[in-house]
Amino acid sequence: MTRPVDSATRGWRRFMPRLFETLPGYTRQIFAADLVAGLTVGVVALPLAMAFGIASGVTPQAGIYTAIIGGFLVSALGGSRIQIGGPTGAFVVIVAGIISAHGLSGLLVVTMMAGILLLVFAFTGLAQAVKYMPRPVVIGFTNGIALLIASTQIKDFLGLRMADAPSEFLGRMEAIARAIGTIEPAAAGLGVASLALILIMPRIAPRVPGSIVALVAGTAAVAAFGLPVETIGTRFGGIPSGLPAIDVPEFRWSLIIPLLPSALTVALLSAIESLLSAVVADGMAGDRHNSNAEVMAQGVANLAVPFFGGIPVTGAIARTATSFKSGARTPVAGIIHALTLLVIVLVLAPLATSVPLATLAAVLFVVAWNMGEWRQIGDILRLDFAEKLVWIITFALTVMADLTVAVQTGVALAALLYIRRVTETTSVMRVTPEYLVEGQPHILQDKDIPAYVSILRIHGPFLFGTSDKLLEATENLDDFGSVVMLRLRNMTAIDATGLHALEQFNDRLRQSGRTLVLCGARRQPAMFLERAEFPARLGPENVTAHVKAGLVRARQIEAARLEQQASARVPGRMTPPVDEPEENVS
Repeated sequence: MTRPVDSATRGWRRFMPRLFETLPGYTRQIFAADLVAGLTVGVVALPLAMAFGIASGVTPQAGIYTAIIGGFLVSALGGSRIQIGGPTGAFVVIVAGIISAHGLSGLLVVTMMAGILLLVFAFTGLAQAVKYMPRPVVIGFTNGIALLIASTQIKDFLGLRMADAPSEFLGRMEAIARAIGTIEPAAAGLGVASLALILIMPRIAPRVPGSIVALVAGTAAVAAFGLPVETIGTRFGGIPSGLPAIDVPEFRWSLIIPLLPSALTVALLSAIESLLSAVVADGMAGDRHNSNAEVMAQGVANLAVPFFGGIPVTGAIARTATSFKSGARTPVAGIIHALTLLVIVLVLAPLATSVPLATLAAVLFVVAWNMGEWRQIGDILRLDFAEKLVWIITFALTVMADLTVAVQTGVALAALLYIRRVTETTSVMRVTPEYLVEGQPHILQDKDIPAYVSILRIHGPFLFGTSDKLLEATENLDDFGSVVMLRLRNMTAIDATGLHALEQFNDRLRQSGRTLVLCGARRQPAMFLERAEFPARLGPENVTAHVKAGLVRARQIEAARLEQQASARVPGRMTPPVDEPEENVS
């Protein structure tokens, strides 16, 4: 009689907000930490929200309302302990494109449709489908979006006199080139000074947000000296005080089919970025997020913000990291962040009239640089031709064509590449006496495996869509020995997403004081890892031909560890370095 109840409880627990789990045992000390973090990230989010709103082709208050409503709902209903939700740079390009084609009413309908799709993803378990997004595709469209965001801010940064900036990248750059002689010295000087402040402040005062310093300094300069630059007041008439008005978006059935591809793209981007941000948050907070609850919260938020004139919502990685570094412990910090923005709108909105657009352009330049994952391009270029082709096509289509087309094409190419790799690594061969002899060093049954050695095996292709199984199998590293051997004898293929999973696993092991040893990689995985220089990062001595050699290496590592411990206990004796390579920080 109790089974249906237990089953239902387990079913609903899949969508249980982390807020409900953290409130029992909530103390004043935890609230104090959340309060400081929420106030800090709320102040940091202000210039970003305004800049994202303006860059998307809507008003600055639309960005702020999105951060308030979306940020509150994501923290209250989400599945991450410290996730911060709101508008992000990932949506700037697609939002601007939707407004250009269908107007503001079309954007609001797209956002609501995306919210419905996200709820479908959550309740059907399709939220997990975002793991099938290959890494070269993610890097490609992230690079492209960052470049597009930067290109849209050149006009305001330099104060160019342009009647209108074309929506296409090449047309926009041609128009900027024609207008380059109309640079406004005051705007350009203010933009350069703001950019310098944003970049220098982290070195001078790491805990003081550079964007806020630039925003305050730029606004004060405009108000005090009457600089002839464009501001929020001159372009938008300022930001209205008070609570945002509730307005039901105009809904037309005829728009559903034309807007469906854009809604699907918004939903996928929201799910991908929010879950990626949640994974980053897990790494910082030592937690494990609930994907279904997180995607459900994103769906509710995207359904709600159009009623307040908002734009799409997702998890914000930079603001989440800021919240954690400021001491956030629970989702209460995210709720306080939203309330902080609300108070700012209610009390300080009139001051926004003098905020210069050149300063907000400088803020977005830094956002574009930080979100672009430019360092990952070097890793992509070390991969094989097929992976590089998927990346360059996705990047080119994002910049030159359309984000929706870019993602669809990139995923299609990656799927074809998946089929090709699986086909190439399938073999049929006769078992001979020589084959049995060659396989002897690889088998485990006759080996003496010490207690300090834990062995994992990967069976089958380790490609996008399967690489998260490694994280699931190693969720609790405390159960593993000081040496972790990864047996690759039966891993038939690997791609860029699988490589990234191995890199993250190696980083996690290093942080926990453990050492990774690879053994028995077949031809395609071995060549792929070598081309990506993973053995150099791991240490060539930690890549062995088979299990037998891997166990020999494990004994060497354990002997060095014990010697280091013994040396540390002898007074006045220098501690020798552990026999491991230095981590290549990228």
